[in-house]
Amino acid sequence: MARVASPGVGADEVAPLAGSKAAGNANACLEQGRTPRQRATPTDVGYRPTTHRDAILLADFLLTSLGIALLVGGGDATVRGAAALAARFGVSTLAIGLTVVAFGTSAPELAVNVIAAFRGQVELSFGNVFGSNIANIGLVIALIALARPLSIRNVIVSREMPMMMLATLAAITLALDALWGDGASRIGRGDGVLLLLLFLVFGGYTLNYLRRERDGGEMEFPDADYPPGQGAAPSVARTLAGLIGLAAGGALTVAGAEGLARAMGVSEAIIGLTLIAIGTSLPELVASIIASMRGHTDMAVGNVVGSNICNLLIVLGATASIHPVPVPEGGRLDLGMVIVFSLLFWVMSRNHRKHIVRTEAALLLALYITYLSARTFFSLT
Repeated sequence: MARVASPGVGADEVAPLAGSKAAGNANACLEQGRTPRQRATPTDVGYRPTTHRDAILLADFLLTSLGIALLVGGGDATVRGAAALAARFGVSTLAIGLTVVAFGTSAPELAVNVIAAFRGQVELSFGNVFGSNIANIGLVIALIALARPLSIRNVIVSREMPMMMLATLAAITLALDALWGDGASRIGRGDGVLLLLLFLVFGGYTLNYLRRERDGGEMEFPDADYPPGQGAAPSVARTLAGLIGLAAGGALTVAGAEGLARAMGVSEAIIGLTLIAIGTSLPELVASIIASMRGHTDMAVGNVVGSNICNLLIVLGATASIHPVPVPEGGRLDLGMVIVFSLLFWVMSRNHRKHIVRTEAALLLALYITYLSARTFFSLT
């Protein structure tokens, strides 16, 4: 094939640059009978399509978009269905948030961690549980309260938050075996069984609260889409469909975002500490934000508190009872931050006439961003 020199780029000028990427590209162009500025065509020697990476990026973008759409639709259906259930059974949206919504948003994590435990792959279980609890307060509560001051009912401050603190302290105490001279820090099978027993106590306590609330008739029924005379089946179906949408949307959003991040050259460590950590709280985040926007702030707060309790007692308890969960390197920082965020949440809920105001929400969010930045920095050094 005839060699055609590019204007200003002769073959004798390219030769001294042999071995460099620029020289290789220039020589390839000359051999193919075109200038370096001319675009390669399928008939050129060594032609490789350039659309494969673009197709992957487009697929990841569409996956993320679909995930977000499912999150929003699932969150709306969950809140509407849960509010209708509260009206149908004569209980408050707080009670539904503490039970149905909280357990529903934690169910995907439970399934994933239990399957991983049976396979002996529990490395991510620790971060999933404690990272999710930190994000629920530092991200979910912070964003809701930034939009408008978040009202906290007396019953949450006096009864549900102490239960959350008890579950947090129990899990941390069981995790720090090394402090008590019992070898490496981990949550063993016996610890897992104990956490499950604590959940039975919490479950019985909550059911008793639901019974007294329904019989007492002291609460106001929420403004729900519940036509008189309609059975509970449509509300249950809507709630379940919404929870499935939240779970699927969260998984698709994280998968698509991971693909986009890798395509942009983001490291695996940063992906694990940010996208995956935040992704585990996406169902709680979306459900709580939509509940708050619809005026069901009790459901939003109950969802966060109940989800944190479920994560610690059910998800971590079930996982550890199948396979011991070790405390990873840097895990003690996570344990410490769980305590810090839980205490701040409790203290802030008692101030300003039991409202979390915007300045406090900004503090929570800033602390969460600082924590994520520190974890990312230490993981890379």
